[in-house]
Amino acid sequence: MATAVVEERQLLKSLRWWDGFTIAMCNPGFLFGSLGFTLGIFGVWGSVILWGISAIIGWILTWIYVEPAMMFPEKSGGISVYANEAWRKYTTFVGPVAAFGYWIGWSVVLSIFGKIIGDLVEARWFPHTTFTVWDGVVHLSLSSFIAIGVIIAVWAFNIFGIRPFKGFTYVTAGLLTIALIGLIVLPFVTGHWHSSNVKATFTGPWGGTKQAFVYLFILAWSAWAAEVCATFAPEYKTKQDARIALRSSAAFVVGVFILVPFALGGVTGVPATATQEGQFYSAAFQTIAGHTVGTFFLICLLASLVLSMSSSTADGGRALYGISKAGMTIKQLGTLNRFHVPGRAMTVDLVVNVLLVLFISSNLAILYMSNIGYVLCHLLAVSGFLLLRKDRPNWPRPVKLGTVWVWVAGFMTALVAFLLVVGAGAPHLNGYGTWTDFGIGVGVLVASVLLFIFRRVVQDKEHVHFREAIPQTPEEEAALLGLEQTPPAALPA
Repeated sequence: MATAVVEERQLLKSLRWWDGFTIAMCNPGFLFGSLGFTLGIFGVWGSVILWGISAIIGWILTWIYVEPAMMFPEKSGGISVYANEAWRKYTTFVGPVAAFGYWIGWSVVLSIFGKIIGDLVEARWFPHTTFTVWDGVVHLSLSSFIAIGVIIAVWAFNIFGIRPFKGFTYVTAGLLTIALIGLIVLPFVTGHWHSSNVKATFTGPWGGTKQAFVYLFILAWSAWAAEVCATFAPEYKTKQDARIALRSSAAFVVGVFILVPFALGGVTGVPATATQEGQFYSAAFQTIAGHTVGTFFLICLLASLVLSMSSSTADGGRALYGISKAGMTIKQLGTLNRFHVPGRAMTVDLVVNVLLVLFISSNLAILYMSNIGYVLCHLLAVSGFLLLRKDRPNWPRPVKLGTVWVWVAGFMTALVAFLLVVGAGAPHLNGYGTWTDFGIGVGVLVASVLLFIFRRVVQDKEHVHFREAIPQTPEEEAALLGLEQTPPAALPA
């Protein structure tokens, strides 16, 4: 009797390293979302110092992540997957917590930047509009409808496969390059940059350093994001593409995150009011390039925000897909659509962010809430590098960092843990959130554990193992995966 075999859809290997680098060009958009606040609080020099330090931390972390990315090139989900692989010998709960912390950190970019785009468009082209919709619960302005429209458009470009996404990414990345030239080069060419605007201000507890540490926690959302290239590891044509994409994008972030605050701050000085919408960019472009050219640069800036949203949709969707394939959340998210992309997972991102636009008015509250999980994921991933070295010495490492990087990873683990405790524990200092927002951020992580238990008990019909045996080689892992419906071996508690 003939047997029909249905081949499971796989992510397509269609990316080269320059595609990954282009996707990672979403990072300057994250800079634009928070730069106004640091300029207003720490001055220009203070902003340059903080953004530079944060970007260098992100560069070091990304360099470390190259090794596990090369160890698990076929696993989608990025650094949260590496955390799970390293920690599941000790506790299986790290995997879902890291994965959902990573996902929420990337996912909320859609609502934050959608709202920023809506506010900028309304302020620049419809400043006198009074359009509003109010039903007693939801209060929507024109900017809210623009935000929802942009979120849906970005979802559409991603849902139909990697090719439309790549094309869209290259167009917006080109416009971003123009915006960066306008912000970094033109201030010096036109003579609008003045050294008198470049000052530093550090005040508050610990001689101002506590607030600086709090903002290093907040800026992690922006400056550590070059690791996005690792999420697309299964889609690169070669392993070397993943390595080059990670390292080149991290170096790019360091340069941009130092030069933009220095050049733009020399024009604007300390903004009188650093609004969450980043409205001062429009005035800065007008000053640097005049009305017409300044409007063109503003459009390029808007394109860079759309690029950030597009990369976040692709990354967040693949993160949910990857954790589902690894058995850490519900099965329904671990499927690909006919275009070989995780359509269901991306649609979850769409729904979550539309609800955030509808019901949460503060971008800053969203950012603070999501950053708790994102920084925690980095902590689990960089410490996981150390555990992988100890527990899987025989696993192939196409790229193996030198011994000094073990000590570097140990230091980074302590530093990230310190920033997480200080930053998440001082919402009154960062101005970004409240203890309620802290509770929401922790609640997302708790929900991830509940979904993990549901997956194991209800969907997989297994007991929840608090620890699992780990394979020592890829061949051993393949053999384990070939035993269908056989639960992982549990270690004694």
